[in-house]
Amino acid sequence: MKFKKIAILFKSLLVISVLAIFPVVVNALSLDVVAKVAVTSFEAVIKAIPDKVTFDGAKEGWAIKGLDGKDRIIISKDFSSKNPDISLELDAAPFIKAGLDVAKLPVAKYIYDGAAGKITLPFTYGQAKFGAAAQKSALETFKQIVKNHRDLIGYHEILDHYGIALGDGNMFEWAKDLRTNDKDIVFVLNPEPFINAGVDPGKITEWVFAKVDIKDKDGKPIKVDKFLKPFNVK
Repeated sequence: MKFKKIAILFKSLLVISVLAIFPVVVNALSLDVVAKVAVTSFEAVIKAIPDKVTFDGAKEGWAIKGLDGKDRIIISKDFSSKNPDISLELDAAPFIKAGLDVAKLPVAKYIYDGAAGKITLPFTYGQAKFGAAAQKSALETFKQIVKNHRDLIGYHEILDHYGIALGDGNMFEWAKDLRTNDKDIVFVLNPEPFINAGVDPGKITEWVFAKVDIKDKDGKPIKVDKFLKPFNVK
């Protein structure tokens, strides 16, 4: 009888402990401000440039172009498809004019199409199936990325940007507030592979070679080299 009472007491304490922890978990999820504002700010950006957001049937994804129409990010409507989950498609001309030897780019990560004059950087993150909702709009697809790949979404405090960390130091960023930021959309490239393939940063046009302030994994401020292509939407 004594052991039965102890067992009942233990079960009661376990239930109370779980109930005490559960609200904390729920609150932690609901308080993910970065994820929440990343979605609302992304929505504001794509609504501000409706003519630059299209569905690419061949790539099976939503394409967002820079305001000059030369570069774009393509976000797959379904990460379980055969196409890259996300890709950057760049106009090769500025890099070639600055000395790029396309044959020296890492083949698997940089795909050069001479006929189109494009360099594509493909990125794959898994086999998450987004479902029918993601096929309706770029916003719904982005919501699925936040849900299934939260680790890709970040906030760049210094520039007041949200963005997708694509991998290998490449990013796509957008302003938290279009009214107060003059860099509303920014394509961000790791310059090292381009420089190693012959690009002279001092001769690059259309892109800006700059040192960007970021925080390392320990939260310490550091400066890193980037190629940047910003656009002011408003």
